[in-house]
Amino acid sequence: MERKSKWIAVVALALRKADSRWLMHRRPPEKHHGGLWEFPGGKVEPDELPDRALEREIREELGIAIRRDRLQPVSFAQSALHDGAPGIVILLYRTDHWTGEPQALEGGEVAWLTREEIIPLPKPPLDVALCRALFGGSSEKAVQ
Repeated sequence: MERKSKWIAVVALALRKADSRWLMHRRPPEKHHGGLWEFPGGKVEPDELPDRALEREIREELGIAIRRDRLQPVSFAQSALHDGAPGIVILLYRTDHWTGEPQALEGGEVAWLTREEIIPLPKPPLDVALCRALFGGSSEKAVQ
């Protein structure tokens, strides 16, 4: 009998340029949280380590290569179980090192933004929490 997981592991990346701008991804309108801004990343597959999942997801979503040995864990955010749906735990990493030019290969758009530009952007609730951890406290408002 297959056991259904009670939570989903997700990894996300805070990618920073030398000019202190950060890469953000705007979700395609037809997806869950469509039109909202997030840190790029994706789901961790069963039996996959988070850093390997992040390396894979970033290659698939942005077309760039990151080095796992240059990733720095930043924080995590989690949602509670509700309506029988599994909870989500997002692990946020950051890096200043990558190869290639990021593109939104799976839809949506990407943009290099300053902290001040990111804070007021409409974001899913867990990305608001991740921004708080990365940038410090603020008056960001989550979009439900």
